[in-house]
Amino acid sequence: MTERAFRTVGEDRPSRWLITCDHATNRVPDWINGGDLGIAAADMARHIAYDIGAAGLAGRLADILDAPAVFSDFSRLVIDPNRGEDDPTLLMRLYDGTVIPANKHADLAERERRLDRLHRPYHRALEDLAGRHPARAICAIHSFTPQLRGRPPRPWQVGILYSHRDTRLGPALVQACRDQGWVTGENQPYTGHLEGDSVDRHALAQGRPNVLIELRNDLIQTPEGQAEWAARLAPVIEQVLSDSGA
Repeated sequence: MTERAFRTVGEDRPSRWLITCDHATNRVPDWINGGDLGIAAADMARHIAYDIGAAGLAGRLADILDAPAVFSDFSRLVIDPNRGEDDPTLLMRLYDGTVIPANKHADLAERERRLDRLHRPYHRALEDLAGRHPARAICAIHSFTPQLRGRPPRPWQVGILYSHRDTRLGPALVQACRDQGWVTGENQPYTGHLEGDSVDRHALAQGRPNVLIELRNDLIQTPEGQAEWAARLAPVIEQVLSDSGA
């Protein structure tokens, strides 16, 4: 039986953009502890298991841009597709106060099994789609929680993340979002570059223009919110890419 590691849409669409969604779902394959990581359903519905609203936003954005998109089909708690294979946070045992029992005793063999059945096929699919356009640009879609446990509220509506290694799109997109009146974080709520992550691997290492967009997840929990923000973002990122000459 073929493992469900990813799904794609619009593989042959003509846009330069490729939309990626690393944390699209909270699905746990049944071959991992019977499909149960040992945490409460309420925790599996939290941001620790997937990026809430990101898949819907990414799909709608891809439709508007006439762009292909690729989505992971496994929870980040199973193995994180937005981490390099040697990253210590690839397989989390504790996340935002929640212990992950099914990961507690996962050894190197289990880590390799999850890499081989999930992480690597996802990245092969992403690599394939990225290579189908000679001037590909990558837009990674994520969402963030309004507040981590024990931390202050996060004020941003949108976060634009980029690496110091490629500033062709990031700073301009920050300004373009602020010009729209959106409360926009620059490399907030996270740093814009993580060695070995998806953008590093498929964009920076290949010289492809790229942006990583984080939406606060309370804004995109519903299909209506996802559609609204996709319609807002599409013309902005198109204009920034066009103006950049990249």
